[in-house]
Amino acid sequence: MGWCCLFLLFCFTWSFFVLGTYPLQSSQTQVLQQLRKHLEYPNQLEIWNNRSIDFCYLSSFPQVNITCQDNFVTELRIVGDKTAKVSDFHGFAIPKQTLSENFFMDSFVATLARLTNLRVLSLVSLGIWGPLPDKIHRLSSLEYLDLSSNFLFGSVPPKISTMVELQTLKLDDNFFNDTVPNWFDSMSNLTILSLRNNQLKGQFPSSILSITTLTDLIMSRNGMSGKLPHLSSLTSLHVLDLSANKLDSVLPKMPKGVVMVILSNNSFFGEIPQQYGQLSQLQHLDLSFNVLRGKPPSAVFSLPNISFLNIASNMISGSLPDHLSCGSKLEFIDISNNKLMGGLPSCFNTNSDKRIVEVDGNCLSFNTRHQHVESYCMEVYMKKQSKRKNAGILVGLIIGVFILMMLLAYGFLILWRIYWPRGISEQHLLHKTVQDSSAAGFSSELLASARFVSEAAKFGTSSLPVCRSYTFEELKEATNNFDNSAFMGEGSYGKLYKGRLENGALVAIRCMPLSKKYSIRNLKLRLDLLAKLRHPHLVCLLGHCIDVGGRDDFSTNKILLISEYLPSGSFCTHLAENSHGKVFNWSERLAILISIAKAVHFLHTGIIPGFFHNRLKTNNILLNEHGMAKLSDYGLSIISEETDKCGAKVEGYKSWQMKNLEDDVCSFGFILLEALVGPSVCARRDALLLNEIASINSLDGQKRIIDPIVQATCSQESLSIVLSIMSKCISLESCSRPSIEDVLWNLQYAAQIQGTVSGDHRFDAASPQ
Repeated sequence: MGWCCLFLLFCFTWSFFVLGTYPLQSSQTQVLQQLRKHLEYPNQLEIWNNRSIDFCYLSSFPQVNITCQDNFVTELRIVGDKTAKVSDFHGFAIPKQTLSENFFMDSFVATLARLTNLRVLSLVSLGIWGPLPDKIHRLSSLEYLDLSSNFLFGSVPPKISTMVELQTLKLDDNFFNDTVPNWFDSMSNLTILSLRNNQLKGQFPSSILSITTLTDLIMSRNGMSGKLPHLSSLTSLHVLDLSANKLDSVLPKMPKGVVMVILSNNSFFGEIPQQYGQLSQLQHLDLSFNVLRGKPPSAVFSLPNISFLNIASNMISGSLPDHLSCGSKLEFIDISNNKLMGGLPSCFNTNSDKRIVEVDGNCLSFNTRHQHVESYCMEVYMKKQSKRKNAGILVGLIIGVFILMMLLAYGFLILWRIYWPRGISEQHLLHKTVQDSSAAGFSSELLASARFVSEAAKFGTSSLPVCRSYTFEELKEATNNFDNSAFMGEGSYGKLYKGRLENGALVAIRCMPLSKKYSIRNLKLRLDLLAKLRHPHLVCLLGHCIDVGGRDDFSTNKILLISEYLPSGSFCTHLAENSHGKVFNWSERLAILISIAKAVHFLHTGIIPGFFHNRLKTNNILLNEHGMAKLSDYGLSIISEETDKCGAKVEGYKSWQMKNLEDDVCSFGFILLEALVGPSVCARRDALLLNEIASINSLDGQKRIIDPIVQATCSQESLSIVLSIMSKCISLESCSRPSIEDVLWNLQYAAQIQGTVSGDHRFDAASPQ
């Protein structure tokens, strides 16, 4: 009877286990395979080649661990072999260390975000490179995030602060080079924060002080500077490592329960606080290589749990008391390279096997062979005091001279404003017929203080030449006196010429009429603002020339903009069936659309104030000799004569494109439409085209209107994503249009789907039958 009951119990338990195990959803499997492709098929993921494998049972592999709950991935851990071996990183792919230049961080994170139930994510030493995008916050269920030992740069994205479930955040051994983030106060569940070995700068973030759950705070080997505030509010803190920074203040108060404190290699000054002698849980204290002075508190040596104490290489002086007692667990003491004098306490017995004591480089009477004479320490002390006094006098003198110069400058400015005639600096350049205006939404003050907010755009554009001012004679020589052979065409912004500069570089020169709305000063501010717009997918502005005329009819009141010359034509010419060049397939069109969406996103968010009216069209998308797409004629509305008119005149039916052309998202929607149907169909501005667009979501409508090359080279899912976002972009209601960031995300997702389908075809073709 007993054996029968035992057998029934076993059967019941086994059936419960089977019923509680679910196969992984196919969509989750697809995401994992896409991640493998993003990571360029690392050796650690070779096991994933077997399509029949159950991903949820890979925990036995030390470098790859996947955990599932129900039929969703909840934990993903991958450890690669691409550890950072460079001391500096400039934002470009490095062969054999990073992933290739084809890797795109935005797409990778967008794919990760489809693992909606993910709670643990650890991707270590995989060669991942690029700025960490804000969309990482879409992994809203994450409790553990570790992206250590990669090549991430830029800023730590602020939207991580919205991941309120996060308990562990590790971004060690990367190249983050912005200011230290200061938005941690919303992360009420955070217990471990580790940003070790980056290039973060700025002051210690005060928002950390409100995280009472924090147990480990590790931000060593960065560039933090300034004051370190009192940390006693971090009541749960056990480990603090801020070594190898540039912190320069007195030592702060510590929480009572702290176990490890490492503040070495900074510039802390003053005395070691007496409060450190009350930290009963403290086991490890390292204050070496600072400029601490005075005597160390005797109680620090006798703490009940202290095992490691290092105060070497400071300016600690005086003598240690003979009756000093050492804690029973103290195994290592280093007081070397200070200014201590006198004898050693008996508990510093250097012959003991249980305790290591380093005392060299002081003025102690013990072991004089490795000590300075006592008079040296006194002399050094007196010199330091004298230098400090002299430095104080010098600083006071400098401050006094500076204040005097400021008062003189202020008085001169007042006199200049009273007696100097206004506007004389502009009268010899151009007679002002109207007052300075703030057309296009930019006042002179705002133009002068315009600032960039994008770090990612700085990488990849540092090699571009600096924008400079050209003389009209230089441009005449470059174009053979604006000969007809140099004429390239004329658009809404004036005539375009091809020229060759003195250094042999080919350039495009656009000649625009000089607007009478702006003074020369205001116009130069606007041109300077345009010159700051640098992005890999924007045609680079190399220079400008303001010509106020007076010599001939051609040069009367002109602005000439000099930009880089792109020899491979426009995007539009590669969409037409009768094109002399290559006609792009669907994947190539998507790649170009993504590049231009990035450029528009930069124009909207990469500088304050943003540029929102850029007259986007396929003719303004140019290709260089490598096939890279770049947007031209951007931002010219702030210097053109007609800022309130939209697009070229169209005869006949007034399409809603003309009404909303000033909306970049709407204009981009028509670029998407042209990429789908071709320029010949898109050129029709009649009611029939509107009806056909309305039916484009049906298969019959797609066969009738979509370019045959697109139909032959696209996947249906990828096409559907682009059709959906295109329809939203050209919506009649502006409030229902998406942001350019949403457009970019959808295009990247469509490219991933298309790439997966193409990759599957290649995989199937290579697989044994």
